Amino acid sequence: MRVRTAGGRTARPVGAVTRGTTNPNRLRRMDRWIAAELAPALRGADAPPVAVDLGYGAAPWTAVELRSRLAAVRADVRVVGIEIEPDRVAVAQRYADPPKLTFRRGGFEVPLDGPAGSGAGGALLIRAANVLRQYDEAQVADAWALLRGRLAPGGLLVEGTCDEIGRRHVWVALDREGPRTVTFAARLGGLDRPSDLAERLPKALIHRNVPGEPVHAFLRDLDRAWAAAAPYADFGARQRWIAAARAVSADWPVVGGARRWRLGELTLRWDAVAPRER
Repeated sequence: MRVRTAGGRTARPVGAVTRGTTNPNRLRRMDRWIAAELAPALRGADAPPVAVDLGYGAAPWTAVELRSRLAAVRADVRVVGIEIEPDRVAVAQRYADPPKLTFRRGGFEVPLDGPAGSGAGGALLIRAANVLRQYDEAQVADAWALLRGRLAPGGLLVEGTCDEIGRRHVWVALDREGPRTVTFAARLGGLDRPSDLAERLPKALIHRNVPGEPVHAFLRDLDRAWAAAAPYADFGARQRWIAAARAVSADWPVVGGARRWRLGELTLRWDAVAPRER
């Protein structure tokens, strides 16, 4: 599939082919957060809402799972899996279930019905997991801008990185105006210290985990709070994480409370950890 320009000419999809590695259930932590965060918008949409799984990889497991998880909130939600590699789109077609689940070729331009930026045909959700990791940090802002331009009013772009089996994950949530929050999520059993999540920071932050940058200071403070909460480990890693999250929220703008912390999540306002200008 080619993208049509305003003059009717065809254009190549925007972006580069990723490695395509994926595993079933890899994005479960991100999906759980998305389903909770977008539940009011999903239920309140007048028409069947559209969600995009951008760069789903060599196999369409993540798109299939996203459809199932969002359908638990809104049964008529429509998920569109988008990949830049034609062979991957062809392979995914056997899992298609129109209009509930479809696959098409595309990139950061997100080829959906309706003009970009109009709201018509926009997506209530664009999820881009493990896509920008291969790009340069300087390219992130432009990619974010393209994706935000394809959001419907009230929609979210969720962009981040996780490990191969989804035990450690960090993502940024953006609306049409820009980044709003960053979430750290982990399987707490076996977590040595919270800063182990640093290797899964999204591209906008991963090179900023150095002294003098806010994200480095946050992870340092979270490690200290985790260490101070060691006595709670007798009651389980979950109680230790809750205690650490409560302590760090005294100095950092934590969004949400114990209900999300119990799931191994911790969300901050983006402006608290946004990279400093160089």
